[in-house]
Amino acid sequence: MYNNKVGFVSLGCPKALVDSERILTQLRFDGYDLVSQYSEANVVIVNTCGFIDDAKKESIDVIHEAMDNNGKVIVTGCMGTGSDANILMDNFPDLIAITGPAAYEEVMTAVHKTLPPDKEHDPLTSLVPKQGIKLTPRHYAYLKISEGCNHHCKFCIIPSLRGDLVSRPIGDVMKEADGLVNSGVRELLVIAQDTSAYGVDLSYKTDFWKGTPLKSDLYTLCESLGQLGIWIRLHYVYPYPHVDKIIPLMAEEKILPYLDIPLQHGSSAVLKRMARPAATEKTLSRINSWREICPDLSIRSTFIVGYPGETESEFEELLVFLEEAQLDRVGCFKYSPVSGAAANKLPDHIPDEIKEERLERVMNLQKDISLEKLEGKIGVTEKILIDEIDSQTATGRTKGDSPNIDGLVFLRDSKGLSPGDFAEVRIIDSGEHDLWAERL
Repeated sequence: MYNNKVGFVSLGCPKALVDSERILTQLRFDGYDLVSQYSEANVVIVNTCGFIDDAKKESIDVIHEAMDNNGKVIVTGCMGTGSDANILMDNFPDLIAITGPAAYEEVMTAVHKTLPPDKEHDPLTSLVPKQGIKLTPRHYAYLKISEGCNHHCKFCIIPSLRGDLVSRPIGDVMKEADGLVNSGVRELLVIAQDTSAYGVDLSYKTDFWKGTPLKSDLYTLCESLGQLGIWIRLHYVYPYPHVDKIIPLMAEEKILPYLDIPLQHGSSAVLKRMARPAATEKTLSRINSWREICPDLSIRSTFIVGYPGETESEFEELLVFLEEAQLDRVGCFKYSPVSGAAANKLPDHIPDEIKEERLERVMNLQKDISLEKLEGKIGVTEKILIDEIDSQTATGRTKGDSPNIDGLVFLRDSKGLSPGDFAEVRIIDSGEHDLWAERL
């Protein structure tokens, strides 16, 4: 009997998850079976995350586990480049191969060398779905529109891990999106390292989808995706001026009124030290103008506290910014040095106890904002997308909630509903993050 069983562990962000999906799809196309136990696998692939130290530790722990329980391991992903790759080679000299992120061909070469594919396998008759192997539920999927980033923020090493911006032609993106919709996907989450920069490297070159010429730019992509008749959600959107053009599409319900914008701080001085756009006043003004055009707009963002040199007054600027911006969802992180990041060389690093205290103050403020915003939804009618069903209740999300990072809606009556269905509900109660509803 031919043994062609591969184990796979996927770590990290949605961009890495899409990389994993592509590798898994190629594995199935080449005739390999996917197994969930180390003991059953002939080789194990670990897709690592190397963005922050905690993620690196998790990746190393998983590699240890895979080596201890199997011994034949291929490592790919963000820890497979630069100094991190050297650390892996020193600590795991028996690894079969170490590759960087999005290195699909290198991973498959290592798999083929270690575990040659079955010569009798016919890819034309393999049972690989047209949309490929997905690690998300059937009703939503991530749609990666570009790889890499042209920014060089001092706290980040993504450009050194994934390279400069490389956008996919719009025809290629639309073909994938159309295939996903035809497979039953009801929500597409558009992702990239910098979604707003889509098409810059292509000089917004015209491409074709179903015979129609389309410019490879963000507005045209959003307008085209909006014709597919499903939820379209944008993540990792930098607040460039051309983002303003997209807000009317949200007001017209062509795409979801949702923006995930990694603002990182509210102090212009801190943003300047981060090497990020520093016009926080303009950002507040634009947020207000967006809400005038699209009152239902939900904005989520992430912030860093304790960045090197952050003074108490600069931190209080962040609190003022949050109070004025009234963001719907906020994630906050303590600054953590990352090997290879330029910020490591900055003076005046902040003690851990001050970072912790500032994190608590941010989250307490945002808790109050969130409680008030969600309480204001009581009595409102919402359309929700059902994610899970049990014997009596259903769990779903509003158009303002992205899976795994935002809030949930708990529905007491699940009769006749399935994951991927839409339901009209009335909000009857709220908490700090979640909502409770009844069916209409």
